[in-house]
Amino acid sequence: MTVRIGTRASKLALTQSQQAADQLAAVGGFPVELVRIKTEGDVRTGSLSQMGGTGVFVAALRDALLENACDVAVHSLKDLPTGAAPGLTIAATPKRVDVRDALCARDGLKLADLPAGSKVGTGSPRRGAQLRAARPDLDVVDIRGNVDTRLGRVPGLAGNAEDSPGDLDAVVLAAAGLERISRLDVVTEFFETDVMLPAPGQGSLAIECRTADAPGPSDPAEGSQGALAQALAALNDEDTRLAVTAERAVLARLEAGCAAPVGAYAYRKGSMLYLEAVVCAVDGSASVREKKASDGLTEVGATLLGIEVAELLLAAGAADITDLAASR
Repeated sequence: MTVRIGTRASKLALTQSQQAADQLAAVGGFPVELVRIKTEGDVRTGSLSQMGGTGVFVAALRDALLENACDVAVHSLKDLPTGAAPGLTIAATPKRVDVRDALCARDGLKLADLPAGSKVGTGSPRRGAQLRAARPDLDVVDIRGNVDTRLGRVPGLAGNAEDSPGDLDAVVLAAAGLERISRLDVVTEFFETDVMLPAPGQGSLAIECRTADAPGPSDPAEGSQGALAQALAALNDEDTRLAVTAERAVLARLEAGCAAPVGAYAYRKGSMLYLEAVVCAVDGSASVREKKASDGLTEVGATLLGIEVAELLLAAGAADITDLAASR
């Protein structure tokens, strides 16, 4: 049986979905094909926050899974809502790549070198808030579009595009996405987490399937379903799973969507799981940052760690500086 991989049709989505498909095929020994699916986020214009942010890139993929139009779907994990999707399971989180955000500026400039008033583009309120906190004198511009479209708005970064507007001094993008499409050459500075905490789940993929096809203790030893479940289990990286579980638990407890000005980063080191998170005012005028560690190296332990950090953020006044549903 050919395993059908549901994916958005952008260059980045196709690239990361093909990488996941190749890994599944290599492990499972079955043929694969990509099924391109157009999502609400690909069709609608305007800022992500105006569209509601959470789920605009995944709902159509999930519908395709439930309607048997594909067998698995590949998501950027940071795009997934934190709530459970009935009938579906995140079956694998492959090993995470670079979690950092990256500045892509004209003339090789770093953040500290950009002249006052420089126009920096991003579609993320989280990035915008942390940019404004670091450099209040910059003009942060809300932008949309795929990676090439965004790079095309910075002089000298458009590649082969001849009609790029070149109206921005820089853009901020996820290093992971640039790495996956081999465009790290445009990065002029990687932001360390003390300057810009990434989005929960950034740098990680989520491979989702119907719950009946997910890995579990009762997987059949033979047949296509068993082969798919075993291949999905083989692609899962447990340290990545723990980290993103903790990060997403912060969002869930705050009841903040993926477009909220919330950053979180967790990682395992030895017998401990470390988590740091920040909530920012959209205008960058204030922020609350907390961190904590746990030796609970299970999904339950990681979830509890995320909840504890979220409670620390709320106790420190996070709800006073940005709109959080948890405070209502």
